[in-house]
Amino acid sequence: MGFMTTMAGTGLNPCCAPGGQTFALFLDGHSKAMPKLVGGPFRYNEYAADSLVKALKFASKPMMQAVIAPSMVSLLMPLHAEVPGYTREQFESDLVDECEKDIRKAFAAGAARVQIDFTEGRLALKSDPRNPWTDANLLPRFIELISRVVDRFTPEERVNIGVHTCAGSDADSNHSAEVPYSSLLPALFSINAGYFTIQAACEEDKDETYKMIGEHSRDDADGIPQICYVGVIWCQNPAVETPQQVCDSLVRAADFIPKERLGSTDDCGFQPFAIDKKPAYGSPDFARDIAFEKIASRAPSLRRRNSASDRARRHWSRQTSLRTGWGGWLAPAAARACWPGLPGGVSASALGPRKPARAPSLPSSCETLRITFLGPLLGFVSQPAN
Repeated sequence: MGFMTTMAGTGLNPCCAPGGQTFALFLDGHSKAMPKLVGGPFRYNEYAADSLVKALKFASKPMMQAVIAPSMVSLLMPLHAEVPGYTREQFESDLVDECEKDIRKAFAAGAARVQIDFTEGRLALKSDPRNPWTDANLLPRFIELISRVVDRFTPEERVNIGVHTCAGSDADSNHSAEVPYSSLLPALFSINAGYFTIQAACEEDKDETYKMIGEHSRDDADGIPQICYVGVIWCQNPAVETPQQVCDSLVRAADFIPKERLGSTDDCGFQPFAIDKKPAYGSPDFARDIAFEKIASRAPSLRRRNSASDRARRHWSRQTSLRTGWGGWLAPAAARACWPGLPGGVSASALGPRKPARAPSLPSSCETLRITFLGPLLGFVSQPAN
C-alpha cells in the first residue's frame, strides 16, 4: 500500500471506512474526499520511512522526506462525529504519537530533512458552506496539533524540520487561493519549526506576501531561526520563468525578509498525483519537460542575484525542490535524479518511465530529494463536486 493505492482508494487503514467528509473542493469543480475513522487505537498503516528506504538505494544525494500533517489526518474524524469507545482526545493523542514516530523514523532511515505538508491550513479559513469543516474555526486546532508534534524535538532536530503551506494544487487548480495569507501566516509562524516553504509565485500581491513573512517569521523560535523559502516558480503556469525573473523575485523578497533567513522554492503543482491531469499544459508528458526548464531557471538566478545584489545570498541553496501538489513532494530540485540515465539515478516510477531530452545543470548543494508519502491516510478518492 503506497501512494498510488492511497489515491485509488484501496488499502484502507483498518481503523477507517469509506464515506468520510470532503477534504477539498477545487476551483475547476472536482473534489477530494476522505475515508472516516470508525475505531481505535489509530495507527499508521505505513510510515514515510518505508518508502524512503527503498529510494535511498538509488540515491547519490541527500534526500528530504515529506510527511503528512497531523491536522490533515485529524479530518478522518468528521465534524461532530463520535466513535464508540474512542474519544476525539484519544484519537488526537494517538495521532500526535504516530506523527512524531513518522518523523523520527524518516530521520533514522537517512532523511536529511523532514517536512510537514500543511495545505489544509489555508483551506481551513475558506468558510465554504459546501464544505462544513472549512467553516468550523479549525485553524487554531490544526496549529496546536502540529506544534504538539514539533515541540517534542530538540532545537538541533527542529532545524531540519519544516512546514509547507500553499493554496493546494491538483489538475492545475487550487482549493483556497482566495484566502489571504494575512489570515494564516501569524498563526503559522507560531510553530517552532526550523524552516517554512511558502507558495508565493502565483500570489496576486507578492509584496504583501513577502511583507507578512518578514513581519511574522521569527529570529528565535525557541532557540532556532525560522528560514523562509518563498516560491519563485509558478508550477501551474506553463510559461517558463527566466533566470532574471527568478532573481528579481528573490531580490524583491529580500526587501522584506531578513537575508540570512531567506531562501527559494517552487510553488506546488508540478505533478501532484503521479500521472496526473495537467490541463494547463495539455499532457503530463509535456508538463514534465516544462518542469525541467523551470527548475533549470533557478540555478542561473543564483549567480545573477549574487552578482547583482547581496540581499538574498545566504541559505538560498539550502532548499531547492520540485514542489508537487497539496499532498506532498514527488521529486527533487535536481529533478534529473528521478529519471534513469541521469546523474543520481533515482527511480521515480510514479512519474512515468520516460527519460527527458536533457537534464538541467544544477549545483550539487541544491540536489536534495523529496518523495511523497500519504501512507497513514490511505483512502483519498477523486470525485466530481456536487
